[in-house]
Amino acid sequence: MTLEACADIVRRGDPDRFAAVMAGPVAARARLLPLYAFNVEVARAPWLASEPMIAEMRLQWWRDALAEIAAGAPVRRHEVATPLSQVLPREVAVALDGLVLARRWDAYRDAFADEAALEGHIAATSGDLMWAGARVLGAEGGAQALRDLGFAMGLAGWLMAVPELEARGRIPLVDGRPQGVAALARRGLARLAAARAARGDIPRAAIPAARTAWRAGPILARAARDPGAVAQGRLGGSEFVRRGGLLWRGLTGRW
Repeated sequence: MTLEACADIVRRGDPDRFAAVMAGPVAARARLLPLYAFNVEVARAPWLASEPMIAEMRLQWWRDALAEIAAGAPVRRHEVATPLSQVLPREVAVALDGLVLARRWDAYRDAFADEAALEGHIAATSGDLMWAGARVLGAEGGAQALRDLGFAMGLAGWLMAVPELEARGRIPLVDGRPQGVAALARRGLARLAAARAARGDIPRAAIPAARTAWRAGPILARAARDPGAVAQGRLGGSEFVRRGGLLWRGLTGRW
């Protein structure tokens, strides 16, 4: 039940977020890594089973673990659930139940009903996670700005994942036409701009969590400018530019 186990899960399952966390203070790493390891475990749970019912059972396991944390009850021993229980406030455990529920979409092959359903999925799986990251760091306030930032980050990741999701038989976009993709990316950029405009609302303690959105801006801007890059898997950019952007944020204390 060590922090190293959580770090390894995040390193393998979410390397960009891992890089951002490791660029922050050691104390912040100890609180963020269990949360992000939880996110990796929940995100991949539906993909580990071919039957939706088994995927639902895996997700229910995590809902039950969150319920134990929220109730202040003894928490099941597990390499992620145990350290998560040591850093996650009870009210945040309640809120993260929605993140787990949203991951049920991955277990099935249904399309989103409309754009609001797609954006609600991203808000639950990424916007709420950004807010939770700030809360495990002890930060209060700035909830809307943090959720806007998390939404932009989640949408950037979603657009990068479109080719893989389609290859796995999912329908990730409501409107996959170039104009539809560009419009979606612009909505993400608007949420990112709102977060930046409210930068002063985000507590300094939350910066290690906020910094995990370091790639959102360039990815969304490219998708808005060149929506064909989404289907072609060309949103990522070079490794040099990626790491340089993170280094700049680390040196300036910005996100």
